[in-house]
Amino acid sequence: MPFIEINNLEKTYKDGDTETRALCGVSFSIEPGEFVAIMGPSGSGKSTLLHILGCLDKLTKGSYVFNNRPIDNYSEKEIAKIRNQEMGFVFQSFNLLARTNVLENVKLPLLYSDVKESLWKGMALKAIEHVGLSHRINHETSQLSGGEKQRVAIARALINDPRIIFADEPTGNLDSKSGSDVMEIIETLNNQGRTIVLITHETYTAEYAQRIIKLKDGRIESDKKVEERRKGKNNFIK
Repeated sequence: MPFIEINNLEKTYKDGDTETRALCGVSFSIEPGEFVAIMGPSGSGKSTLLHILGCLDKLTKGSYVFNNRPIDNYSEKEIAKIRNQEMGFVFQSFNLLARTNVLENVKLPLLYSDVKESLWKGMALKAIEHVGLSHRINHETSQLSGGEKQRVAIARALINDPRIIFADEPTGNLDSKSGSDVMEIIETLNNQGRTIVLITHETYTAEYAQRIIKLKDGRIESDKKVEERRKGKNNFIK
C-alpha cells in the first residue's frame, strides 16, 4: 500500500487576473521506507510539490492520499498533528532560531506536541546525539558552521520520530564535505526505515536516493530507479 499517492495534481497561483500553473497533472506514488529525490531546474515546480506533500500548501486540482486516506478528509487539526508528529522538515536555509542554543532549537517542535515537558530534554539530547553534535548543545546557532546548522535542523526534524522526512535542498548552502556529511545522515535515516523525499538540483545528492523523479515546467519528465546509488560511510547515527 503506497504511503503517498498523488493523481493528476495541479497547482495554480493567482495574482489578480494572472494565473501561473506551477504543477500540471503530476501523478506518482511513494512506498513506505522509500527514498525519492525530486529534481528539476528553478521554476520546475519541485518546491511547490514538496510543500503540497508536506501539507504546507494546498493543491488546486487532483488528489493526494496520505497514509491511505485522502488529504481532503483530514481536518485542519489533524493535518497540524500529522505535520508535527509524522513529518519532519529540513530546509536549505536551516530555519533555526537566532540567539538560541542547539538544545532549545531541537526542542522546539515539542512545544506543539502532547509530549510531557519533563521528557523534552532527554528526547532532544538523543536527537542531537544522533547527528553527532552532543559537544555543541549549549552553543548558539551563530557559533555553528553551515554543516552543523543543518545537522541541528535534522535533529529538530527527528525529535518526534517522524515516519517521513521532507528535505528541500538540504545541501544547497553547504560546502561539498559538509553536504556529504548531511546526505550520509539522511541516507542512514532511510536505512532505519524512514521515508525520505529529497528536493535537489544536484545530481550528486540525488544519487543517494533509490529513485529520481525529474520535473520540467510543472510536469514529470522522467521517473526512474537509481541504478548505482551513492553510498556514504554512515558515521553519525548509530
